[in-house]
Amino acid sequence: MADDSRTSNVGGRYAQALFDLATDEKIVAVVEADLQALKRMSADSKDFRTLLASPAFSAEQKAKALSALAAKAKLHATTQKFLGLLAHNGRVSVLMSVVTGFEELAAKARGAIAAQVVTAIPLTAAQTKGVAQALRTALGADPEISTRVDPSILGGIKVQVGSRLFDASLRSKLDSLKFALKRA
Repeated sequence: MADDSRTSNVGGRYAQALFDLATDEKIVAVVEADLQALKRMSADSKDFRTLLASPAFSAEQKAKALSALAAKAKLHATTQKFLGLLAHNGRVSVLMSVVTGFEELAAKARGAIAAQVVTAIPLTAAQTKGVAQALRTALGADPEISTRVDPSILGGIKVQVGSRLFDASLRSKLDSLKFALKRA
């Protein structure tokens, strides 16, 4: 668990550095789009996730692979250089943490709040609009919602805004019930 917070902090520092650079170059939207493309690659490709996480690949191998992927995806030169820096420093494994941190910084700069919504089945447009309205009311700011489907939560919804997590999933309710029954 301590490892996750350390990784998160490292990812946050890299995200802040990239955000500052993108702000100076006035390309925040471009870099954010690049990072979202990398996020989609990670979601769509098990091989990409393996490349990011596996210690079996050297920093050089990861740098070459990321460079080739970035060139093929036509990512901005700043994003490509940043990926090279991550690989050179042996920090490719924190890339998704960097993406999340950058999205939060960019949303904050726009006056919005980034929120990750996880459901067991895809939300309809009306449901997404309802979640956005509820978050707008609760947070007092416009949420930028990214959705993810995770069938393992069985039902319900999980919403994460920054470090706060609202978990109304069926999985967590069943786990709470199981824990309460064990204690009884």
